Amino acid sequence: MHKYSVSVTHKFRGTGVALVTPFNNDGSIDFTGLNKLINHVIDGGVEYLVAMGTTGESATLSEQERFEIIDFTLAASNGRVPVVGGFGGNNTMEIIHSIQRYKSHCSGKKYIDAILIASPYYNKPSQEGIYQHYIAIDQVVEVPIILYNVPGRTSSNMEAATTVRLANDAKHVIAIKEASGNFVQCMRIIRDAPAGFLVISGDDPITLPFIAMGMQGVISVVGNAYPKDFSNMVRESLQHQFSTANPLHYKLLDFTELIFKEGSPAGVKYALKKLGVCGDKVRLPLWKISDGLEKQLDDCMGKM
Repeated sequence: MHKYSVSVTHKFRGTGVALVTPFNNDGSIDFTGLNKLINHVIDGGVEYLVAMGTTGESATLSEQERFEIIDFTLAASNGRVPVVGGFGGNNTMEIIHSIQRYKSHCSGKKYIDAILIASPYYNKPSQEGIYQHYIAIDQVVEVPIILYNVPGRTSSNMEAATTVRLANDAKHVIAIKEASGNFVQCMRIIRDAPAGFLVISGDDPITLPFIAMGMQGVISVVGNAYPKDFSNMVRESLQHQFSTANPLHYKLLDFTELIFKEGSPAGVKYALKKLGVCGDKVRLPLWKISDGLEKQLDDCMGKM
């Protein structure tokens, strides 16, 4: 099966939600809250789930905890939507070994539908280093890979030419989650990538204009809280029905700005607590949002 066949890529067109990880007051994983969250977003109409992205606070979780969360997400979603698992890091061989350990861990059990891999952080590799990083990982996976460019977190931008090169050369790379916010860079990827390659927004507030440019959807944080409005906005945008997409976009605009104001995912976790889905506990070094921002979100959500 060709990696860009519709049967492969259609699963990741539309709205994916980068799931938060709910925690109990003692810092342990709140699987009851996670179950409520998974049902909340699926019932809201999203197309797929992303477990253990940055929004899931993967950097503060052990490998065993990450595996448990991915397993639980697969079980709780129960085939209703595809599930993507995050395996980021800045040590190429450790990522490879972790993917191999997860494969052994899943022997005889359902496996994830794709892997999301962020460009390496902190090391600041060259473009050739980024390319070789992904090529090395590509050799050990058996499911589609979604690249993730988020220079605001990694301090290293994956340039359009590198993305296009990987789209052509890597056996399993089918998409990129682009969170550079650079419109020209994104347009170059959309223009130059091979037919069928998915360019996915990693920036909630500019997803609508990105889709108008040719992107195929989003991996969203806002969708944790308001999956119905956000996924409807994306679907309408993909159909070029901007007269119905625009009101949903502007309805969510202030909320979107506020949840990122003091870092993610503390803002959206507070919103989820207010909505009765799960608690707002985060793990250090993250911290809860300020009382002032809570008040702003209270006022904003009260008008939605």
